[in-house]
Amino acid sequence: MNDNVREKIIAVCDNKITQKGENVGLSFYAFFANKNDDPELLMEVATWWIQTHQLDHFEKAIKIKQLVKSGK
Repeated sequence: MNDNVREKIIAVCDNKITQKGENVGLSFYAFFANKNDDPELLMEVATWWIQTHQLDHFEKAIKIKQLVKSGK
């Protein structure tokens, strides 16, 4: 993923953790608007989430943030 996407994912995770606590869960849809205006980016994140890391539909925001920060 490019740096802009990584920064956005980290910002969304930070925001949700601040709002709802460290146990908050997110799906990869949390990083996108309700309309599909960038299908290539959506598929890139979905591939990272589903195929690369085999994550469940909802995962802890703190786990996602750590994965993104580690560059995995």
